[in-house]
Amino acid sequence: AIDRVIAVIKAYTTRVGAGPFPTELFDESGEYLRAQGFEFGTTTGRPRRCGWYDAPMARYASRINGVTDFVLTKLDVLSGLETIPVCVEYDVNGVRHDEMPVNQSDFHHATPIYEEFPGWSEDITGARTFDELPKNAQDYILALEAMSGSRISAIGVGPEREQVVVRHDLLS
Repeated sequence: AIDRVIAVIKAYTTRVGAGPFPTELFDESGEYLRAQGFEFGTTTGRPRRCGWYDAPMARYASRINGVTDFVLTKLDVLSGLETIPVCVEYDVNGVRHDEMPVNQSDFHHATPIYEEFPGWSEDITGARTFDELPKNAQDYILALEAMSGSRISAIGVGPEREQVVVRHDLLS
């Protein structure tokens, strides 16, 4: 029996190709995430579409895939931001929804409703335990975990494979 489903999710959202993307950023924030996160296609070099973390989408993915654990990547990309918006709900034609719209038309018309989280200025690339992360980074992770419906068991804090904070052992 499958008793663990591990999904990988970024600390912000990206998308390749066309389609609805409610949290997509068309300003300097999007450029910042793209540049800091090296969000360019590996073969084409095309820039990826970037946006803030989308909690309803993460919750939907968690639920339909039976995710037990998330590995959150690219947390270090958010270091240096004064505040970090997180999409907590959508407004669709004047109605608030805390779930992802079920049809494409509503999803295309969804406007994100954000909750702002305080950022952190510290370099987190050397952190190897949760307690070594700044308090605001810890609070951000715990909030994403609560909103997304699955525990965040590991956190990528840099581009190298050893730059990981493990909160819950995924191999036992």
